Amino acid sequence: MRVMARSRPAEILVEGRTVILSHPDKILYPGEGITKIDVVAYYERVAPVMLPHLAGRPLTLLRHPEGIDQPGFFQKHPNHFPSWVETITMPKSSGGTSEAIVCEDAATLVYLAAHALEFHIRPATVDDLAHPDLVVVDIDPPGPAPAPVLRRIARLAGEVFRAIGLTPFVQATGGRGFHVLAPLDRSAGFDAVRALAGDIASLLAASDPDLLTVQQRIDRRGGRIFLDVNRNGRGQTFAAPYTLRARPGAGVATPLEWAELARATPAGHTIASIPRRLARKADPWVGLAADAGSALEARERLAGIRARVGLR
Repeated sequence: MRVMARSRPAEILVEGRTVILSHPDKILYPGEGITKIDVVAYYERVAPVMLPHLAGRPLTLLRHPEGIDQPGFFQKHPNHFPSWVETITMPKSSGGTSEAIVCEDAATLVYLAAHALEFHIRPATVDDLAHPDLVVVDIDPPGPAPAPVLRRIARLAGEVFRAIGLTPFVQATGGRGFHVLAPLDRSAGFDAVRALAGDIASLLAASDPDLLTVQQRIDRRGGRIFLDVNRNGRGQTFAAPYTLRARPGAGVATPLEWAELARATPAGHTIASIPRRLARKADPWVGLAADAGSALEARERLAGIRARVGLR
């Protein structure tokens, strides 16, 4: 990326495209003094590792035009985008179609980063939107929780994934918790994958009902850690690897090796640390799809485990 001018607006050249960045010096993270141009430069830096995780997936953007201390909003559909930003037409569950945003190259990522802080992806790709290629369990505490507790839950989730024949991966969300997910071979649709995720979560919750819950209603969770499997629904999303989070501290959703979990915290990596991390370490999720497993076979194995512990 080469910035042609630091004045307002700035012209950013990336991959032969010109991106116009209005108010490049606007402060988006007041506590850290992080500006819009800092955000754009971060995304340009991580593009080589982030783009494979975005490719082919409809995006939802979280925008905070005035910074994280002001209200933000989600954007699912393109609005006055340049013609070179790729979009797709998707069927709507209620009938008809809608346009969705996809990101396949660094120029598009930089353009979108000029307007949004967070990138959220679907667990399915545009070539087969009816069959997820990921199953996700989101370990979501109601507030700050002790890191050792969250690590233990993530490890337990990983053990369940392995026991049912799936290969687990872990991500620090950059917020309050961790994601544990596994790649799938797309042999099952959303209903089956959502049911699988729900069964995994209920098994985990049954192992420690005073700590964990699958209750959807907040007023029934009793301060327990929510095992959220709603990310597996049709049209649902989760935080993309290497996305910034619109929270104080400028945490980043960070793929981890399982061995790193012993020292990891949910928001332990930030806009400042990720470039240094990537300079010395490859993306732990490279080749994730090569470990894809069957959701249907996994659910059959899980049914046996649940029966042995007295769960239906």
